[in-house]
Amino acid sequence: MDGAREVDFDEFYRAGRRRMLGYVYVLTGDIVEAQDVVQEAFVRAWQRWATVGRYPDPESWVRVVAARIAISRWRGRRSRARAYARHGADRPVDGPTPDTVALVDALRQLPANQRTALALHYVLGMPVADIARETDVAVGTVKARLSRGRAALAQLMSDDNLAEVNRG
Repeated sequence: MDGAREVDFDEFYRAGRRRMLGYVYVLTGDIVEAQDVVQEAFVRAWQRWATVGRYPDPESWVRVVAARIAISRWRGRRSRARAYARHGADRPVDGPTPDTVALVDALRQLPANQRTALALHYVLGMPVADIARETDVAVGTVKARLSRGRAALAQLMSDDNLAEVNRG
């Protein structure tokens, strides 16, 4: 786009942006939505300014585009509202069980490298060789971390330690 066209668009934008915002605000009833719509309409005008700039009334083109964008967004919200009404609210998710809370608490007490090895192996199901490659350590190191991590978890999750946690 040449410099003269850019100046023309800048002048066009400055002259009409507030008027367009007022118009779209009345259409949408939401100032933030109106700002987004007006911005999108002017972006589209800028992208096509070589053509739109030659129209007898480029502002009317922007007004039509802005109205169509606003209507399209309104239809999208209406469709989502219908889907929500049709399918209902998401069912609430149950909170963690006491055992899960105790396990997470025990995992937090482990060194990060053991915790990582355990999570990759038992949560994600990764083989030891893949864990070694991902964490950039030897296979033997991963095996040691898994072994030490399991032993530490067993100690932390023993009935005596769990009873102490539940009392505290």
